[in-house]
Amino acid sequence: MPGFILLVRERDDGDPSMRLGITVTKKIGGAVVRNRMKRRFRALAREILSTAGVQGADHVLIGRGSGIERPYDLLRDELRRALGKVLNASQPAPSRPGKRREGAAGSTGKARTR
Repeated sequence: MPGFILLVRERDDGDPSMRLGITVTKKIGGAVVRNRMKRRFRALAREILSTAGVQGADHVLIGRGSGIERPYDLLRDELRRALGKVLNASQPAPSRPGKRREGAAGSTGKARTR
């Protein structure tokens, strides 16, 4: 389980700048622990978001309990991997003519009984 949750939302306001939000709840620990996590997240963002972030989007890092003692290198790898997934998900998938997806229009979704 990663040490954080990453949320990325494009603003669609024409501004190409990236914004960062960080949140760590009291469930994680006391003020010292929460501030330490936030400092680590800020350092990660300075290092990685400038090159791998989504232009014109808000990035929010939500700290999780498993991220408190996680090595910085591992957090860095997890953030790069998460941003890669976001970038891959934002690219449209190539369509395949003649193939029908399950659950497409026309399907009732009801199970047949006999």
